[in-house]
Amino acid sequence: MSIRPAPARRVLVVEDDPTVAEVVTGYLTRAGYDIEHAADGLTALELTAAQRPQLVVLDLMLPGLDGLEVCRRLRAAAGPPVPVVMLTARGEEADRILGLELGADDYLTKPFSPRELVLRVAAVLRRAEAPPPAASAALRAGDLAVDPAARRAVRGNRELTLTAREFDLLVFLLRHPGRVFSRGELLRHVWGWEFGDVSTVTVHIRRLREKVEDDPAAPKLISTVWSAGYRLDPPPPPHRTRDEGLVP
Repeated sequence: MSIRPAPARRVLVVEDDPTVAEVVTGYLTRAGYDIEHAADGLTALELTAAQRPQLVVLDLMLPGLDGLEVCRRLRAAAGPPVPVVMLTARGEEADRILGLELGADDYLTKPFSPRELVLRVAAVLRRAEAPPPAASAALRAGDLAVDPAARRAVRGNRELTLTAREFDLLVFLLRHPGRVFSRGELLRHVWGWEFGDVSTVTVHIRRLREKVEDDPAAPKLISTVWSAGYRLDPPPPPHRTRDEGLVP
């Protein structure tokens, strides 16, 4: 009996520059992906709604609807989020950071190596498609409870809305309480990058604090250790009087 090969994963390339689009689609096609191309943001959203891709390679500078708005709408759509790898011009640092805040999974700065793009796409897909651990205990810190297997985070009685990378970062820190990690270490452990812009970590830490801290400007759970990195400090257990919790 013949075994059918697994269907190629669909990648949508959103790029208005014909030369860049041709190079990107060519490299990804040769890497085994089923490629669709959109030259503008509205077409990209229509293609995503019609036939959901496994990943979107998204240029920020698009005619009409720009890449940031496309990313925003992709994240607001129903269903599990589609991984996004952004392509940015070298001078667009503010837009790149905003894209990461909107939930983009990775980015490359133009000019970039097409081979590196293929590796980044493979890494993002590998992480997005990784099955949850077979058995993973719930993690707690004060009124914050996280279920890694179900990928749910609850603070008090309110479920938190976290991007995939924010969730992974929170789980990693919860699993290593009291330990300081540099931004480079977090980039390796959480993103799986051996190199990259460490401001990515800074952006995600800030976004995470906005969701898990009482006062993000004066964080108590995720601390900054100057010149070293970040540390998660679980709050102490509530104080008990001597008679509390005793069986009569």
